[in-house]
Amino acid sequence: MILRIEDTDLERSQVRYEEQLLEDLKWFGINWDEGPDVGGQFAPYRQSDRLEIYRDHAERLVKEGKAYLCFCSQEELERERDLAIEQHRSPVYSGKCRGLDPTEAQRRRANAEPAAIRLAIPEHPIRFHDIVRGMVEFSNEAVSDPIILRSSGIPVYNYVVVVDDGLMEITHVIRGDDHLSNTPKQVALYEALGWPVPEFAHLSTIVGSDGMRLSKRHGATSIANFRDMGVLPEALANYLALLGWAPKGGTREVFTPEELCREFTLERVTPSAAMFDMEKLYWLNRHYIKKSPPERIEQLAEPYFIRAGLLPESPDERTRAWFAKVVALLAPSVNKLDELPDRAGLIFHVDAADNAEVLGGQKANEVLATFAELAEADNSLMTPERFKAIMNEVKARTETEGKDLFHPVRIVFTGSHSGPEFDKLIPILEEGSQLPLPVHVMNTHERIAAFKTAHAAR
Repeated sequence: MILRIEDTDLERSQVRYEEQLLEDLKWFGINWDEGPDVGGQFAPYRQSDRLEIYRDHAERLVKEGKAYLCFCSQEELERERDLAIEQHRSPVYSGKCRGLDPTEAQRRRANAEPAAIRLAIPEHPIRFHDIVRGMVEFSNEAVSDPIILRSSGIPVYNYVVVVDDGLMEITHVIRGDDHLSNTPKQVALYEALGWPVPEFAHLSTIVGSDGMRLSKRHGATSIANFRDMGVLPEALANYLALLGWAPKGGTREVFTPEELCREFTLERVTPSAAMFDMEKLYWLNRHYIKKSPPERIEQLAEPYFIRAGLLPESPDERTRAWFAKVVALLAPSVNKLDELPDRAGLIFHVDAADNAEVLGGQKANEVLATFAELAEADNSLMTPERFKAIMNEVKARTETEGKDLFHPVRIVFTGSHSGPEFDKLIPILEEGSQLPLPVHVMNTHERIAAFKTAHAAR
């Protein structure tokens, strides 16, 4: 695999974009054999370093009569275009300079008259095979004679990619179907340069839930966005593969990267637009979070907690060991890792204000009063075993069970009537209360006291 940097659009090409691209691809699990950072037999790999190559081939095409010099100014071209639109004609270049005598054209250029180079499109339809769409044909009139080298000496995208593909021996061009209209110009260039035309595969458009092409208004659209959200690379790869493609049988949805490499074929790609379903991506991400080694998820989750001010910048071993229990408790229930700090609110923050209805009943008051009495009788750290014994005693004294028994107590501990199991939660609260964290974790006794104070104030 060859990685090249297409940076001839100087206004949109910056070093930071290249660095982001390399970082994103590596995170995504895509590696290359040749590229700007590793070298290779087809170097250089930045188009901005290959300008002389492009100019040489453009001049060759001019000498062979397959391209010509164009002296039309931008103003002339705009007037020509406006007239064509006014006359309900296709706004393509008229070919005005195509008939210039080559000797005269060279003389004018030698006299410093600005000149672009245009490809002379052949006088026949342009056909090519698309693996996804079959045979595709464009009339030569619809293509016109495209500029391949601007008068400034800067080559255009449709030209440089063909030169690079030809010289780098690229066999397959796989891209979005928004590039389909570029293909006839490129096919004409391959043929003019005398190079074999590669296989094309134009993949289906990805659209949002509104049926419009996916864009920033639909949310995350870049690899960096998904990585920052805490989507795992294998989940994103699995989901993207399912957009516009289905495996044999059509029912399986979970694939490891290795399985995708074995199963994926371009022949099973559909030309129909594919809808990006964020909930489906989240479903896959939950699956991969649960399947991942715990140590990996802990490492990935840690920066989110540090940024949220819930962990110190450099947690010590004791804090990391406790944090591992927090992640194990919460990670299976999140869609993406950036949700973890909010989900950890039940550990770091307690607010029972939204549960007044549950706490207002006679049984709830009796349960809480009895629980507090028994818990405060022994000020030692609460353990799952002691908690279970206390709850059994509360159940017997109040003749309460089920949600009427457990919901009020859970609200005192977490601020919510639903949440993780007490035997996993209580050790986390007790151990966390003894750690030097940026936000103090209250133990069970502190939570009971805080609740009594807040409840008395109401």
